[in-house]
Amino acid sequence: MSEGQNIQGSLLAKNTVLNFIGQIIPLLVAVLAIPYIIHNLGMERFGILSLAWAVLGYFSMFDLGLGRATTKFVSEALGKGETEHIPSIVWTSFFLQTMMGILIGIVLFLITPTFVERVFNIPPHLMEETKLSFYILSIAPLAIMLSGSFKGLLEAGQRFDLVNAVRIPSVSLIFLLPVLAIVLGFQLPGIFVLLVMAMIGTGFAYLLFCFRVFPLLRQLFLINSATIKPLFTYGGWITISSIIIPVLIYSERFLIGALVSVVALGYYTAPSEIVFRLQIFPRSFAMTLFPAFSTVAAFQKKDLGRLYARSLKYLLLTMGPITLVIILFAGDILELWLGNDFAAKGTLVFQILAVGMLLNALSQMPANLLDGIGRPDLKAKILLSYGIIYFVLAWFLINHMGIVGAALAWAMRGCLELILFFVASWRLLRLELVILAKNGLLRVLIVFALFAAITPAITTAFSKTMYVQVATTVICMIAFASVVWHYALDQTDRNSLKAMLLLFSNR
Repeated sequence: MSEGQNIQGSLLAKNTVLNFIGQIIPLLVAVLAIPYIIHNLGMERFGILSLAWAVLGYFSMFDLGLGRATTKFVSEALGKGETEHIPSIVWTSFFLQTMMGILIGIVLFLITPTFVERVFNIPPHLMEETKLSFYILSIAPLAIMLSGSFKGLLEAGQRFDLVNAVRIPSVSLIFLLPVLAIVLGFQLPGIFVLLVMAMIGTGFAYLLFCFRVFPLLRQLFLINSATIKPLFTYGGWITISSIIIPVLIYSERFLIGALVSVVALGYYTAPSEIVFRLQIFPRSFAMTLFPAFSTVAAFQKKDLGRLYARSLKYLLLTMGPITLVIILFAGDILELWLGNDFAAKGTLVFQILAVGMLLNALSQMPANLLDGIGRPDLKAKILLSYGIIYFVLAWFLINHMGIVGAALAWAMRGCLELILFFVASWRLLRLELVILAKNGLLRVLIVFALFAAITPAITTAFSKTMYVQVATTVICMIAFASVVWHYALDQTDRNSLKAMLLLFSNR
């Protein structure tokens, strides 16, 4: 497909699975470890640790998008076969991120006394312990920045096996090290020392893998001043989007708390969190496709259109059935998980949010395509353009319909986002509708539409018990998978899936 790197469907499928595993394992570790940490640290110290986790999460936003910019420009170099440019891109990005990490660390060190004493409501007996912990944490920004460029390089090279070989233990250690510290009798400062050491180790692990995959990196250390402006320009727009997106995702929760009640917010948050966690697959897919889009865009746009159409098809095949299952069993899921009260008040909210989840998942493909073709500015401008409209709409609907209105606003935002991103990417690439037909997206839409219409009718006809409904739905799913395999997927799709299974079986 390209001179420098061959982007195959089987490789993309394999990397998506790897990224999914790389996210789900640390999540399971967190679920198991957090109760132990709370029980042994106590709520006060756990609250301080949680605050540190939040600070660590925000540090990744302060790299000014340089990690993603590294992935973008290295992917382009690979697509053009210009591997000699890779060292200057990576080392320049590494230098900039190192400077940024030092600066952020100094700022965190200097503001720690103010934040601990005046901003956070820290108990007096934990004041000094918290100060020392956050002084130690001020080393973390540099450690985190060390990972950014090298992780981005591995992603550009489609080496998500190595990325996740580092990510799974490194993210899991965020939750496991406090457990170890508790066993060893450490207090918060000891926990923070272990966390910082793990982050430094993560950076060196990425570096060693990069040396192995790209030997030229250790042979040529070059900082290119001409690369600084493109990195900052691209990364700046990525940063703007990274700031806007969380605000758009969570703003309706603040509005519910302000306009309705915190009790209503609880009924909304439970189904909302399920929907958010189920976005793990589209996020895994998007992580894989961004460097692929960047590589292919640098070489042949015809292949880019094909890759884009197929990515939408695969995502619909994955998230579509999940959405339908939630719509059919929303009440049963909430009742089993949280009881009758949540089921009575949250079922419709859950169903509406599920539709929004599907729309939001699909919108990630054109959004990542814009980043991949070098237009993160357009993505950020689209997010900015409808932000005010969304806030006004959410305020109106929540005022009149409560948490159902919040769910409607969230789903409508997903629909608007999908349309805007889809139109923008389609016009930029000057694609034709025939590309959708040639790559099977229209066939998948037809099959899924029939599946979505027939399955509820059949399950309703057998609505005597939930177990019968589940069995009926499973049968419909099997039938859907069979029709998809023989009708909606073409030989290229089937060969890619078979090749992916072979790749895993040969590991």
